[in-house]
Amino acid sequence: MKVLVTGAAGFIGSYVSAFLIERGDEVVGIDNLNDYYDVSLKEARLQRITSLPGAEKFTFIKMGVEDRPAMEALFAEQKFDKVVHLAAQAGVRYSLENPHAYIDANIVGFMNILEGCRHNDVKHLVYASSSSVYGANESMPFAVEDNVDHPVSLYAASKKANELMAHTYSHLYGLPTTGLRFFTVYGPWGRPDMALFLFTKAILEDKPIKVFNYGNHRRDFTYIDDIVAGVIATLDNNAKGDDNWSGEEPNPGSSKAPWKVYNIGAQTPVHLLTYIETLENALGKKAEKEMLPMQKGDVPDTFADVEALVKDTGYRPKTDIATGIGQFVDWYRDFYKV
Repeated sequence: MKVLVTGAAGFIGSYVSAFLIERGDEVVGIDNLNDYYDVSLKEARLQRITSLPGAEKFTFIKMGVEDRPAMEALFAEQKFDKVVHLAAQAGVRYSLENPHAYIDANIVGFMNILEGCRHNDVKHLVYASSSSVYGANESMPFAVEDNVDHPVSLYAASKKANELMAHTYSHLYGLPTTGLRFFTVYGPWGRPDMALFLFTKAILEDKPIKVFNYGNHRRDFTYIDDIVAGVIATLDNNAKGDDNWSGEEPNPGSSKAPWKVYNIGAQTPVHLLTYIETLENALGKKAEKEMLPMQKGDVPDTFADVEALVKDTGYRPKTDIATGIGQFVDWYRDFYKV
């Protein structure tokens, strides 16, 4: 199988690319290697992929998904069987500072992906959505059957827009599409703008960590291996329409069209202060905490209902936070030699 992985130098994209290569698939990975965070980390992830057995089946192309002519040519030349679209401008807080980046990458870029799939007989498009789409929802756990019409950041709105755009193409052109709402992904090779990375760096440098919402957040932290398991499980099970779907009582999580959305989470929300304590134990060092109010665009709690994914694919998260944080700390110390 020939698979396009966008965002291949990113955290999740590099893991998915590695998994596909190791099982024998041919992978074309693209990434624009932008400087939203340390480019050398992205390059190191790519080096990790190219050092794997079977790496001759991996081709990397530096390219942005918002580049329409380049994307049209890529799809026409490569004739992919399936697409895993993980490239995006990430980050809730950054969307307050640079909103246009989210329209370019997440809306225009996604449009180019949809058109590439439509015109080149792609059998299945799996793409990254986000738990952020739940926005102002307070009913826990978050389920795909919930209405998600009240985003609280432009990042979340762009991901909700992706789900709507995908449904349109599934309905009009019969393109199977699956959106994956990732819940706070962490682990080795993770993003430097996320809490675990920021906390670890600050603690080891004897600097205070910024604890927003005075530590009252709860997050469904999900280890990278569990995320990859969910991505692959959905990639291998093309989205199908639900014959029982009713326009009179529409289920937001399914459709008559071959369109699905799933949560991928650990299904175990953890208090932020507990998460920090677990990190302190792994580092063998206490954190100095700067307690701050909740930031704009944040939500107080996330909690994934993954039963739809379990029912359709047999997915089950396996990694507890003590194990996952320990793996991250081991990687961080080795990678940064601290």
